[in-house]
Amino acid sequence: MNLKFLTSIRALRFSFNIMARSRSASPDPRVTKKPKIDHLTPDDFKNGIFLAPMVRSGTLPTRLFALKHGATLVWGPEMVDKAILHAERVVDPITGVISYNGKSRAMFTTHPIEKPYLIYQIGSSDPELAVQAAKTVMQDVSGIDLNCGCPKPFSTHAGMGAALLTNPDLLCSILTALRKAMPPEITVSAKIRLLPSQEDTLKLVERIVNTGISALTVHCRTRNMRDKDRAMIERLREIVDFVEGMGKGIAVIENGDCLGWNDAQRVRAVTGAHSVMIARAAEANPSCFSPCPLEDIEQTLIPSYLRLSKYFDNHWGLTKFCTAQFKAQHINVKKTDAVAMRHMLAQSKSFDGMNEAVRTWSGKEEFDEIVRSIEANPPRKHRLPPPPPVVVKQKEVADTPETTPPGTQNPEPPGSGAPLLPNTHRTVLPPMATGHDATTPTPGGGVSVVTQ
Repeated sequence: MNLKFLTSIRALRFSFNIMARSRSASPDPRVTKKPKIDHLTPDDFKNGIFLAPMVRSGTLPTRLFALKHGATLVWGPEMVDKAILHAERVVDPITGVISYNGKSRAMFTTHPIEKPYLIYQIGSSDPELAVQAAKTVMQDVSGIDLNCGCPKPFSTHAGMGAALLTNPDLLCSILTALRKAMPPEITVSAKIRLLPSQEDTLKLVERIVNTGISALTVHCRTRNMRDKDRAMIERLREIVDFVEGMGKGIAVIENGDCLGWNDAQRVRAVTGAHSVMIARAAEANPSCFSPCPLEDIEQTLIPSYLRLSKYFDNHWGLTKFCTAQFKAQHINVKKTDAVAMRHMLAQSKSFDGMNEAVRTWSGKEEFDEIVRSIEANPPRKHRLPPPPPVVVKQKEVADTPETTPPGTQNPEPPGSGAPLLPNTHRTVLPPMATGHDATTPTPGGGVSVVTQ
């Protein structure tokens, strides 16, 4: 009897052990894996609103705030190919910031949270150097963009930027080399300016699209135009229609004079562009990608921007420059308070000079909030509504009855003072009337009279 009892106890213990092992081997139901974000495709460049590449202004904090407030994709500032080749890649173990360091400071910084949405822009005039530069950073970005539009001397003097517009063979060879060298998950795109001639622009666009790019951004100004000149966005519709007619599914992105999310519909209605890219408006307010951009930025943006920048160890000079560009409508902030903060910023020589305005340097909390916002509302799902259909106006033809309706009186015939009806017939007076031979190349010879 005792033996049977002991046997039963041992059997129960064995069963409990098996159950315990089963429970420990199974994953915790509360732990869920983060959804894997697929690599970019040409469709990701459509119906989006993007942050433009901006030297000095397109820093990591600016890009993250743009993503937080609705930017679909973000472009990094242009980096010259040779410069990045000599940089040292360093990862901050605390913040996770990835820095490509030069001799004195970081030339380019990024963070894994922005990788699915980050396009790295290269300034290059050499296919081999462009490929080397792209391979240097491709582990940290989702796309490579070739700058073919910067008109500044630092870019054009070496044949880069807008100088490529007049050297289409070199331009296309760089794009072809990039597409051939990059893996499929890395997109290749280009950003150009309009040429003075629309015909020449279309010829260039055709060659660029045939290199295998995923998207083409067109800054709707020519090389000699500046930001103060109105962007010629009306020229873009023909380019969009031309690219769509090529049947490659390439997105055409408009750049120039878009003020934000609420203005993007106007731009798309005029241009037919698949997406819109914003530069100056985003430089003034990185939240312009939202239908409700931030107001009173002295309270809602600047302190947060400074906290994040210090947490990331962003260069103070760049931080100060970017912050000084911020502008927005004032609702609750008094003008005197706004002026006081601007004065404090101008006088500050480091982050410490802004202690009174920032109060608490909780940069980690600012970053965590950005991460939560991006994970809760993935930027690539933040899409513009489809552009309104183009309504082609046709000549209205009145349904005039063949017979005069009853009760209608015949109009009086025109008097001698009535205007003449248009006459498009060209009447050539005979030589007998003019006294000159019609073929004589002298003034008055062969007079043609056009009556209007």
